[in-house]
Amino acid sequence: MKHGPIALIDDLMPVVFIAPKDAVHQKVISNIEEVKARGGRVIAIVTEGDTAVDKLADHRIEIPETLDLLTPVVSVVPLQLLAYYIAVRRGCNVDQPRNLAKSVTVE
Repeated sequence: MKHGPIALIDDLMPVVFIAPKDAVHQKVISNIEEVKARGGRVIAIVTEGDTAVDKLADHRIEIPETLDLLTPVVSVVPLQLLAYYIAVRRGCNVDQPRNLAKSVTVE
């Protein structure tokens, strides 16, 4: 969040935070507060029952509580769905991604 990216935040900038209840939860809350102070819109992925970001987040997506090692696996599902629905809403053809050949090699 420091330096360059924070300067881009305004009232039109949505920022997605992964904020499960873990060891760095308080640091993530601090970053959310910085974004809100600059007028950014916050979409937070939080652990079920966690109310710490309720007053800060404009939208929240809850994930089930799990082991710390499995939290990234559980968190990626709503992120993928969010990306999918944003692409559909923007009118992108999600079945025909462009420039995929540049990142995928075929034998």
